[in-house]
Amino acid sequence: MKKIKVTQVKSVIDRPERQKKTMVALGLKKMNASVEVEATPQILGMVRKVNHLVSVVELT
Repeated sequence: MKKIKVTQVKSVIDRPERQKKTMVALGLKKMNASVEVEATPQILGMVRKVNHLVSVVELT
């Protein structure tokens, strides 16, 4: 399965609690933190909900 690299580029301060929990579920806790995750439909859905806070790079 494909992997993606998700990097937090904006702060979660003043964001709804649901978005904060989604970021933690993705494994992002600090600014400029990155995680490599499998591109499952569940993960892609979470990324879509917080796409204004993260940047995504597809890994080969």
